[in-house]
Amino acid sequence: MSTRRILVAMVAASALLSAATVPAVASPAVRAGHAFGHVDGGARLDYHKTVAVRVLKGTFERGDTAVVDRFVRADYIQHNPLAPDGAEALKNLAVGMHQQFPNAKYDVKRVISENDFVVVHSNLVLTPGSRGSAVFDIFRFQAGKIAEHWDTLQNVPDSSVNGNDMFSTVSRPQTGQTGPRSLTASDKKLVTKAFDRLIVDKDLSAFDTYWSAGYHQHNPGIADGVAGARDGLGAYFRAFPELTVSRKRVVAEGDLVAVHSHYVNAPGERGQAVVDLFRVQGGKIVEHWDVLQDVPATSANDNTMF
Repeated sequence: MSTRRILVAMVAASALLSAATVPAVASPAVRAGHAFGHVDGGARLDYHKTVAVRVLKGTFERGDTAVVDRFVRADYIQHNPLAPDGAEALKNLAVGMHQQFPNAKYDVKRVISENDFVVVHSNLVLTPGSRGSAVFDIFRFQAGKIAEHWDTLQNVPDSSVNGNDMFSTVSRPQTGQTGPRSLTASDKKLVTKAFDRLIVDKDLSAFDTYWSAGYHQHNPGIADGVAGARDGLGAYFRAFPELTVSRKRVVAEGDLVAVHSHYVNAPGERGQAVVDLFRVQGGKIVEHWDVLQDVPATSANDNTMF
């Protein structure tokens, strides 16, 4: 298998969660192997994160496929176009990746969990010292096990026009932790309205309603601030007047809201799979990260990227 195929297949499988974001030690429910029905509410969301830690660190840092048997459904559904369905395929990819890239690491920046979904934003570095790739992984859980996966992957460029890297938190407090879960519903509603008005409807006046004057940008091709975003997106909309954006899923926790969508610049094109991540404070969007990946012509599974 080529380096490129192993790289994307590994990302297809998942992303490693760091101790800075989720507990490095599994919760008592996971350690004891308790049934999923014994955890609910906030504990259920944390359980999902903890299971992801066990599976992803075990498989991709240590080549331990036993955690896949324990925590991933046998009928695991894969949406990465270079990876087939099934837990056995995930184990094979993990073993191959660990053998070829024994020092590969996911530097996880932030993780959010809502209902049955977990979204992980990471810097994947196959070779220590390289810039690596920006990755968003989305996992769906079913009865306490990982059941489905989507992702987007983009190479980290040499430079950025806004002076921010693709991963850091610039708005205060400068942390990768989410805000209180009591904010989830209101922030999710706000971002969904803002996204639909700005991106789906291509209405630049949305900036006046939903964005903070101190807005920070992490897309390397767009300048910082509201003015930079307005200019960048305005140019994009003018260049592609037939652009259509289909919002597929929105996952939120606290002050972070992720939107997974399909961008098609012109009719007949395959388009791009995109995950946009927004941070909300005081009823305004204050920060944005994203990862964009072209939809390929062929796929190793029949599920599409969406």
